[in-house]
Amino acid sequence: MASSSALSRLSNLHNHLRPLDSNNQIEGLVKFSPEVYQALSSGRAVVALESTIISHGMPYPQNLETAKQVEEIVRKNGAVPATIAILDGVPCVGLSAEQLERLATLGTRAQKTARRDIAYVVAGRRNGATTVSATMFFASTVGIPVFVTGGIGGVHRHGEETMDVSSDLTELGKTPVAVVSAGVKSILDIPKTLEYLCRKHKEYVLLVTRPMNSQHFSLIQAAVRLHAVWTHQRNVPG
Repeated sequence: MASSSALSRLSNLHNHLRPLDSNNQIEGLVKFSPEVYQALSSGRAVVALESTIISHGMPYPQNLETAKQVEEIVRKNGAVPATIAILDGVPCVGLSAEQLERLATLGTRAQKTARRDIAYVVAGRRNGATTVSATMFFASTVGIPVFVTGGIGGVHRHGEETMDVSSDLTELGKTPVAVVSAGVKSILDIPKTLEYLCRKHKEYVLLVTRPMNSQHFSLIQAAVRLHAVWTHQRNVPG
């Protein structure tokens, strides 16, 4: 029984992490919602959203209400929202109402999943809520160029002694996704985080300053506009 279970986990991991073929097909590796699949196929604007804020950021039902409200704001601004999570070991790009409800009620029982945790969550057929780094990874994999979130991770206080640095910063330097955010989380060492970004990465971060009560929603609007500019520039010859 134990060996059979281990083989099943290895098979599941192989199916999800095998190299993509020459046509860059990812069907079978990632599950798309019909709305996101149609949008990507037709070249419409799609904005990626993380799911850790749903499972770990707020209690139920506030987390579910917020997730639905954020997705609706993306739609009203002319784009398609793609909330990303791992459910039963399957990476999902775009969640149905039922899946959002499930993730919201799971809460912290869903594993907080950074990029380094993806293989573990997929192989074990677990439920994972994606952080900034994992969301960026999946967004880049499926061709979503813009991701909006609240605060990103950074260098923790006393990080020069503990070396506690969020994988979000590493991901910003190697994954070609534009991240629209409220900036670095205030509990972190912001000056050291900015120093880390300046030393490690040559291209980064547009900080959008808005009143706190409307900040997240104005960031979503900025993300949709950024996607439009990105798509236009990509399609202009030369």
